[in-house]
Amino acid sequence: MKKNIQIRMENLWFYYHDRVILENIHAEIEKNAVTAISGPSGQGKSSFLMILNRLWENIHGAKVKGREEIDFGKGFEDIHRKTYPVHQLRQRVGMVFQTPNPLPMNIYKNIAFPLTLMGEKNKAKISSRVEAALKKAYLWDEVKDRLSENAETLSGGQQQRLCIARAMVPEPAVLLLDEPTSSLDEASVRVIEDLLLELKKNCTIILVSHYMDQIRRIADHRLVLSDRRLRPDTVKDRDI
Repeated sequence: MKKNIQIRMENLWFYYHDRVILENIHAEIEKNAVTAISGPSGQGKSSFLMILNRLWENIHGAKVKGREEIDFGKGFEDIHRKTYPVHQLRQRVGMVFQTPNPLPMNIYKNIAFPLTLMGEKNKAKISSRVEAALKKAYLWDEVKDRLSENAETLSGGQQQRLCIARAMVPEPAVLLLDEPTSSLDEASVRVIEDLLLELKKNCTIILVSHYMDQIRRIADHRLVLSDRRLRPDTVKDRDI
């Protein structure tokens, strides 16, 4: 059966000053699936994610060449063309980092923040979207009576789910996650894995992970990044 491709890359290179970080990347990422990327440390996995939503543009000396296209429902678009609005891209391609990074404000405002940046002023709509995002992140029942509390009072696992909820509130088509469970206890890890399996019904997920057990549990597709190249992982029980 033919795959429903959402992201495709052709001859994609990433440089930091004169140093090649990623070389001649060719890849297709399936829609509504979890694609896991593993490989040795320091090989550019985080850089690969940053290419997908142009966070690399914030790094002095970074440069990308090649082609990357994403289908947001109206056909493939070249997201690196100069006329493509980066703020629009980052609404469509969310990002969750390795270490939870709640904003220094209360729980409600953390989730509402992306909507505020988008110019949404309808308070009822914002409240509805905040509640929906927290429910998607399996967090609503734990925080619904604490929305005015500082987000930094949450546990590590709760903070990471809050960050996922914040990334999901603009309803992105793609969600990028950079080792999102590396600092969490086993119970929190399993909650987030269950969450990602639920989220992929409406979102394409790209997950960087060093944990083979996690990749076996939730990944639909597996890629390995090493020696600056991205390749399919054909080893069933690779030790990472």
